[in-house]
Amino acid sequence: MAEAHPSAGFPVSAGILFGLGLGGFFDGIVLHQLLQWHHMVTSAGYPADSVQNLKVNTFWDGVFHAGTYTFTGLGLYILWRYARTNHIRWSGKLLPGAMLVGFGVFNLVEGLVNHHLLGLHHVNETVPREQWIYWDVGFLIWGAAMLVAGQLLLRRARAETQEQAHVLTMGAGKGS
Repeated sequence: MAEAHPSAGFPVSAGILFGLGLGGFFDGIVLHQLLQWHHMVTSAGYPADSVQNLKVNTFWDGVFHAGTYTFTGLGLYILWRYARTNHIRWSGKLLPGAMLVGFGVFNLVEGLVNHHLLGLHHVNETVPREQWIYWDVGFLIWGAAMLVAGQLLLRRARAETQEQAHVLTMGAGKGS
């Protein structure tokens, strides 16, 4: 069993994977399904203007969701494994901070790769084409803001966890 000391740390990778998964779920559920602003390959020759193209897009949306589901499952697995062997009292800000980092990374990578580099789709394809860039850039700014906020929250949370571990260590030393 791991010794309870601050250097053991929180598995930030678990929170980042949760954030990647939740970022993907938000994108797929809200932007693809509820608002129907785009699908996975609507700008890659499969506009949502026929049943056949919708079938192609629905398939690729499903592949995308399978990936986000995998991220979420891996995050849960890492957190579960780590929590069973590590008994440090973590700050309640660690998981949300790491999740914000993951969500922000999702938006930045998805936005840069799918919207700008590959042009598979754009955030809001229901507006005139000349306005797509504004939605795409806004998506990147939103992702960058979440990434920065998550990093700041993680920094604060790590300090709180260090403090808590120090207090517990000092309290344990008094009884010896």
